[in-house]
Order: sequence, then C-alpha cells, then structure tokens
Amino acid sequence: MNWQKFFTAFIAAFIFLFIFGFLWYGTLMRGAHEEVQALFRTKPDFPWLILGHIVMAFFFTMLCVRFVPAGGIGASAALGILVGLVYAGADLISFAVQPLTTKILWGWIAGSVIQFAITGAIVGGIYKPRSPMRP
Repeated sequence: MNWQKFFTAFIAAFIFLFIFGFLWYGTLMRGAHEEVQALFRTKPDFPWLILGHIVMAFFFTMLCVRFVPAGGIGASAALGILVGLVYAGADLISFAVQPLTTKILWGWIAGSVIQFAITGAIVGGIYKPRSPMRP
C-alpha cells in the first residue's frame, strides 16, 4: 500500500465528506430537519461530528484501496454508490423506528449515494495505481 497516496486520499475524502455533509444535510435539508426538530440536538456536538467524518473517510478510503485494486475513478465511484446504498438500508431502519418524514428519508438516501459516489471518484482519482512502465 502506498501510504502517502492513502493519506492524501483520506484527507481529501474527509474534507469532501465534511463540506458535502454541511451543504446537503445542514443547509439544503435544514427545513426538513426543522419539521421534526425534537428528534435532533439544538446544536451539533462538533467533536463527535468531526470524529464521525474521520471514521467514514478513513474506512471508505481503506475500502477503495483494498477492494478496488485496479483503482481509478469509475470503479471507486461504483463502490461509493454501493456504500451509499448500504447507508440507505440504515436510513430505512431509522425511518421505521423514528417519526421521520419521507422528505428526510429520501433526502438522506439521495445524499448518501451522491456523497459516497463523489467521494469514491475523489479517492479513485488520487489513489490510482501507477501505469506500468513501457520499455
């Protein structure tokens, strides 16, 4: 494993996940979340929020590096879509047990798929294997 590329891809993934999360969930979906504001904290607990993004970025980068050996943007983005769909399952479970709106459910699902597809493309673009040298 190329640790320098891994670390660079991880940092890029973290930055993108954090910014996308702020824009999608914190800004675009703000109104939907306010409809059921009793389910959420009045203000985010930022150390936990940052740690969660670090964990997602680290392990998603690890998945791309480990399970997409050919590397590249397309293959890693495809893995990102699959990871986003795994999150969709968790969102459906949350919807089943919490009084969330369907607007929140579909916003979370779309957000996860888009977020991880783009993150996969970023990681795949940074951590692509070297081209074999030709004589």
